[in-house]
Amino acid sequence: MSLTSPLLQLPLSQFKSLTISTPFLHGTHLSRPSSSITPPNPSPLIFLPPIRAMRSMQGRVVCSTNDKTVSVEVTRLAPHPKYKRRVRKKKKYQAHDPLNQFQVGDYVQLEKSAPISKTKTFIAVPVPPRNQPKVKEEKNNQELGLPLESMQQS
Repeated sequence: MSLTSPLLQLPLSQFKSLTISTPFLHGTHLSRPSSSITPPNPSPLIFLPPIRAMRSMQGRVVCSTNDKTVSVEVTRLAPHPKYKRRVRKKKKYQAHDPLNQFQVGDYVQLEKSAPISKTKTFIAVPVPPRNQPKVKEEKNNQELGLPLESMQQS
C-alpha cells in the first residue's frame, strides 16, 4: 500500500494547465458583504463635549464665621419619588470667600473651580438682590406748568 496520493504521482505539466482565479491567492480581498442591519457608509463620529451640569448655583449664606470660607445653602425643586409633587431640597456647600465680604443672609452665586481644599470647590460671587423696590422720583407739580386745584388758593 502506497503512502502517496495518486495526485502526487501525476506529472507537474498537468497542473500548469489548471488556472486558479481566486482573489485570495493574489493578495486582494473581497469587499465585505452588505447587510441590511449595518449602514452601507457609516457616518463619521462627531465629538461632543461632555455635559457638565451645575457649573454654577445660587444660594444664601448661612454661616460666615470661618476665615475666607462661607457656607451656602442651595435650594432646588425636585419631584417627590412617590407623590410626584415638587418639594424643596436643600444642600449646604462650602465656598471660597477671599475678601470675607459676605455676611449671613447674602445671596451669592457659586462658581465651580479647581478644588481649594477638601470640601471647597466653589467660589462665592456676589449677586444683586432680585426684588429691589423701584426708586420713584417724586415729580414736581410744576412740571406741567398748570397749578393743581388743591394748590390753588381761593
